[in-house]
Amino acid sequence: MSTYVIGDIQGCDQELQALLQQIAFDPAHDRLWLTGDLVNRGPESLAVLRRLKQLGSAVSIVLGNHDLHLLACRMVKAVKPRKRDTLDDVLAAPDCDELLDWLRCQPLLHHDQALGLTMVHAGLAPQWTLEEALGYAAEIHVLLSGENCREFLAAMYGDQPARWRNSLTGLERARLITNCLTRMRFLTPDGELNLRAKGAPSPETRDLLPWFAVPGRKNAGHRVVFGHWSTLRLSADEERRYGVIPLDTGAVWGGELTAWCVETGHRVQVQGSGTSDTAD
Repeated sequence: MSTYVIGDIQGCDQELQALLQQIAFDPAHDRLWLTGDLVNRGPESLAVLRRLKQLGSAVSIVLGNHDLHLLACRMVKAVKPRKRDTLDDVLAAPDCDELLDWLRCQPLLHHDQALGLTMVHAGLAPQWTLEEALGYAAEIHVLLSGENCREFLAAMYGDQPARWRNSLTGLERARLITNCLTRMRFLTPDGELNLRAKGAPSPETRDLLPWFAVPGRKNAGHRVVFGHWSTLRLSADEERRYGVIPLDTGAVWGGELTAWCVETGHRVQVQGSGTSDTAD
C-alpha cells in the first residue's frame, strides 16, 4: 500500500486523472491525501468533486480557502461568485447539494500518527502545539458540519483578528483559526498574520517570515505537508530543516500538479494547463 499526497487541484480534472494514472493509483490498496483547494480557477471543478467523492474512504481531504468559498456561495445569500471564479458548473449541477454536503463534512486538518505526518491547506500557527491545532481544527469542523454552518460561512471573510490569543471567542476565534489553516503564508516575527503578501520569500518580504520559519514555533518537530503557496519553492535541505513539504506547484496557472509518495519520498508531476494567471 502506498500513500500519495497531491497538491492543490483547483478544478484541473484532466491533470488529476493523468496524475492518478501515472502513479497507478489503486483505491483498493492505496491511499490518497489532498491538500485542499479542490475547486475554482480551473475549468472542471464539478468533475473533480465527483471523482473524489466516488473514491470514498480511499481519500483524505482537508479544505482550502477556495473550497470554503464555494460552500459560502451556495449556502449564504449575500456571498456571490467573484469575477475570476469558475464555480458555475458546480452551483448549477443537479447533484450540487449532495456534493457540498459531502464537502462541508471534510476536516481542515488531517493527522496520521502512524505515518508521523500532518496535512493542512495553508499552515499551523506557530503559537499552537500540534495537539492544540487538532483541537482548533475540530472546532471549525463542528461549525461546518452542523446547524451553524451558514452563520460561520457568512462571518469567515476578513483579515482580523490577525494575532492569536487563547482568549478569543465566538466568530472572531473561528475566523482566525480558519485563516491560519487555509490562508496563512507569512507572519511578522512576533506572530501576527500578514494575509496580503502572496509571493515567494524575497527582499520585498524581508520583514516577514514564512509560518514554518517563525522562531520558537511550538509545532516544530512534527512533519507537515501543505498546499496553498504556489510560488514557494524549498530545497530538500530546507524541507528537512523546517519539517515541511509544500505541494502546491501551480497547476492551474501553468505549473505542475504534484503527487508525493509518503513512504518513498518520490514525486511525480504532470504539466498544468495554465487556465488562470493569479495565485491566491
